[in-house]
Amino acid sequence: MAQAKPEIIEVLRITATKIEASESYQWGHMGLCNCGFLAQQITQLTKAQIHTRAMQRHGDWSEQLNDYCPTSGLPMDDLISDLISYGFDSTDLKHLEKLSDGSVLRMLPLEQRNLKHNLKKDVVKYVRTWANLLEEQLLDSIHLNLEEEDMVKAEANSFVDYPSFV
Repeated sequence: MAQAKPEIIEVLRITATKIEASESYQWGHMGLCNCGFLAQQITQLTKAQIHTRAMQRHGDWSEQLNDYCPTSGLPMDDLISDLISYGFDSTDLKHLEKLSDGSVLRMLPLEQRNLKHNLKKDVVKYVRTWANLLEEQLLDSIHLNLEEEDMVKAEANSFVDYPSFV
């Protein structure tokens, strides 16, 4: 799963907002689909630039991710490398395209888990839920670190400093 980092959470929330506001969301267009919107935010490429890169090879995002080779020099592979460098992995992107990550879906009430991958409102719900999940993970990790720090301080305070008799 993507790294629980503030910039990942933020880009997911921005992506959800952009999809929600878009009049041109289109799952069949490589620059206007679930991954396409995320790629626009991270790479600052336009929908047309993303689509053009994708059309140099066959398949949708999932197929292109299966064929991904970071050293190929193909523009789409370079774009995927940018997404991975940002903190996502290929499995995250495949799940995003199909709205299929079980960890994200379990955050939703049972009756809301049957999302359609090409329905804009479902994509927005999934991406926001994913951001919330990562935010919870981030907060939990901060909390755990504070607990560990408190334990170390308590341990240090439990030692009594006796004068030495030498």
